[in-house]
Amino acid sequence: MKKIVFTLLFLFSVTLIFAQSDKKDDQIIEDSQDAKAAFLKDDPDMQDFFDSSYGYIILPNVGKGGLGIGGAAGNGVAFEGGKMIGFAKMTQITIGFQAGGQAYSEVVFFEDKDAFDRFKENKVEMSAQVSAVAAASGASLNAKYVDGVAVFTRTKGGLMYEASVGGQQFKFREN
Repeated sequence: MKKIVFTLLFLFSVTLIFAQSDKKDDQIIEDSQDAKAAFLKDDPDMQDFFDSSYGYIILPNVGKGGLGIGGAAGNGVAFEGGKMIGFAKMTQITIGFQAGGQAYSEVVFFEDKDAFDRFKENKVEMSAQVSAVAAASGASLNAKYVDGVAVFTRTKGGLMYEASVGGQQFKFREN
């Protein structure tokens, strides 16, 4: 009888964990759709990047903070050929003059299959050479890919003073 109760509790726990994970994934998907709409509202011309890129990731809720040493993290959705194929996790570490905290959204476009495959193989690490373009009307018209990657950010709130260097690292998880 104890084995049956233990087995049932174990199965219930596993089911609960997967249900919470699915709920979290559903929220990330919904937030990503909202973030894409907000990016396009700020800069309708960004639709060209969504249409012509080989793939992209949308990180709707990135949190960033620092005092001398800083960090950021966020989860998002990965798209290949316009179809959702999985999830992305971004982490960032920076060093330099910085103080404060900020929330923002980020979209990373991949120009071709090679660049997107590097992301899927967890080999994309962006450094100071790849700078993000702040989403604003017309900003995407002059944006260019650097090493097959173009990055746009959209501030959601907070205040961050920063003159730092660091890099972002991405992890891919299939859907």
